Amino acid sequence: MGNPKGANAERQLIHLFWNTGTWTACRVAGSGSMKYPSPDIIANKDGINLAIECKATAGNNQYLEKREVEELVAYAQRAGARPIIAVRFDRKPWRFLNPDDLDLKTASVGINQELAELRGITFEELTKGL
Repeated sequence: MGNPKGANAERQLIHLFWNTGTWTACRVAGSGSMKYPSPDIIANKDGINLAIECKATAGNNQYLEKREVEELVAYAQRAGARPIIAVRFDRKPWRFLNPDDLDLKTASVGINQELAELRGITFEELTKGL
């Protein structure tokens, strides 16, 4: 995410991971701007690795390019990590989705609040369930 809102959202998510006392997390420099696939954030705990693509929006819909999702999955497979799409709508908590929950039949994938709440899990469910 090359915008300030995106960078702030990524930082907020990193703080959430570190504040658990057991998880670590860091932003990946240049994510989305290199020829190699890379996630926005890598989070780890006791050998559990997450590759996270972050999206934050003030609107009711968040769009991802199919390519972004495919590159996240490719990175995660090669790194032995679990691919996660993290999405946050204004004044709502983060929701975490599995790329398999998205319809990748078109070049752009839309996630609305309803889908995020229906298919996504909360931060607590993500971090305590692993």
